[in-house]
Amino acid sequence: MQNKEMDKEVVKYTVSELNRLSRQTLESKFPLIWVEGEISNFSMPASGHWYFRMKDETATISCAMFKKQNSRSSFKPQNGIKALARCKITIYEVSGNYQLIIEQIESAGIGALQRKFEELKKQLFNEGIFDDERKLSIPKYPKKIGIITSPTGAAIQDILSILKRRYPIASVLVYPSIVQGNTLDGTSAAKELTERIIFANKENNCDVLILTRGGGSIEDLWAFNDETLARSIHNSKIPIISAVGHEIDYTICDFVSDCRAPTPSAAAEIVSPDINSIVQRLNEKELQLNHMVLGFLQARYQKIDNLFIRIRNPNDYLFHVKTQIEGLRNRIYKNITSKIKIDKETLTHIDKNLQRNHPSEHLCNLFDRLCILEKRLNNEVIELLIAKRKKWESSLRLLEAVSPLNTIKRGYAIVLNKDKKIIKRTSDIKINDRIFTMLGDGGVFSNIEEIQINQK
Repeated sequence: MQNKEMDKEVVKYTVSELNRLSRQTLESKFPLIWVEGEISNFSMPASGHWYFRMKDETATISCAMFKKQNSRSSFKPQNGIKALARCKITIYEVSGNYQLIIEQIESAGIGALQRKFEELKKQLFNEGIFDDERKLSIPKYPKKIGIITSPTGAAIQDILSILKRRYPIASVLVYPSIVQGNTLDGTSAAKELTERIIFANKENNCDVLILTRGGGSIEDLWAFNDETLARSIHNSKIPIISAVGHEIDYTICDFVSDCRAPTPSAAAEIVSPDINSIVQRLNEKELQLNHMVLGFLQARYQKIDNLFIRIRNPNDYLFHVKTQIEGLRNRIYKNITSKIKIDKETLTHIDKNLQRNHPSEHLCNLFDRLCILEKRLNNEVIELLIAKRKKWESSLRLLEAVSPLNTIKRGYAIVLNKDKKIIKRTSDIKINDRIFTMLGDGGVFSNIEEIQINQK
C-alpha cells in the first residue's frame, strides 16, 4: 500500500526531459552574458565552427562559436590568450554537457580598453568638453608652429618636410615627448604630453600646436585617451590640432582638440598655406590695383570734361574750374602716393617674411613693375594737367577775342539808358532822356534833344 502511494507522489523524469528542462532553465535565466577567461584546446574542423575551452585558475567550460558568427569576428582565438566573450549558456541535450554558445569574442585587454574609452568619451561629452562652440579657430597664417611628439618618430619628419615645402617662412618649435610607455624615471607618456601642452601655453610662443604620433595598436595609442591630457587640451589657450595614428584611429584627443587631422601629414597641410597660392594672390592684387588706378583716373577725366561743358560765366567759372583742377591734382597725387606707399610697405613686409625661401628675383620684378607704374602714373597725371591748362588758356584767349571791351577799344561805343540797358534802336529812347555813352577810356553823359530815324 505504501509503495503505491510513493509511486503516485514521486515526479519522474527521463534523461532527455531532464536535459531539456535544464537547458530551458539556463537559457531563460541567462539570455546573454559576458564571460572572461583564457582560451585552451582551440580547434577549427572542416565545418568552419570554432570549438575551445575557457578557463580561469579553478574552473573550465566548453565553448562553441558557429561559422556564421565567427566569420564576422576580427579576433581569432589562440591558446593561452585571455578573451572576453558575449555568449549564452546552454546544455547539449544529447550528452548533457554544459557549454557556452559564443555570439561575439574579442581580446580581453582590448575589450577592457575599449570600454574605458567609451566611458571616458561619454563622461567628457556630457560635460560639454567636445562642444564646437568651445573650440578655438586655427590661424590661417601662423608665424610659429609648435609640434608635440617624439623627436625620433616618422611623424615629425613628415610634418617638417611638408612645412618646408609648403610654408617655409613659418618657425617650428618641437616640444619633445614620449608618445607611449614610460620614461626612465617612470613618467608616463600621457603625463609628459600634458606637461608639454602646459609648458607651451606658459611660454605662449606659438600660434598653433600639433599633437601627433604615428599609427599603432590601441595599446600604443592609449596615452592619447588620458583624461588629464584631454582636459589640458581643453584648457589650452593655443589652438591644438590632434593628428594621432592613421585615418581610422580615433582617440579622446581627437574629440577634445580644436581640429582633428586624419594623419600627421594632413595636420601639416592644415596649418600651412601654399606659398605658390600666396604669390598668385599677390599677382591678382597687382592687377586689381592697376584696374582701380585706371578707373579712378578715367572717372576724374570724365568729371573734368563735364565741368568744362557746364561753363556759363567764363571768367568766374574758369577760375573755379582752375581751382578744382588744382585740388583734384593734389588729391589724385596724394591718394596715389599714399596708395603706392601702403603697397610698398605691404610688399616690403611680405618680402622680409619670404626673403629666405621666396623667389626673390620674382619679387624684385614685381617691385620694379610697381615703380614703373608709379612713374607712368605720375607722367600721365602731369600730361593731363598740362593738356587741361592749355585747353583752359585757349578758351580764355577765345573769350578775350570776342569780349565787347576789345570792340570798344577799337573805336566803337556802347550807349546805355538810365537803367543801364543797351540802346539798340531809336524806339528805345525819347526826347530829353539822359543816356550814357561807354568809350574805350571812360564815358560821357548826354541828353536827347533830337531823334533821327533812318528811312527804310
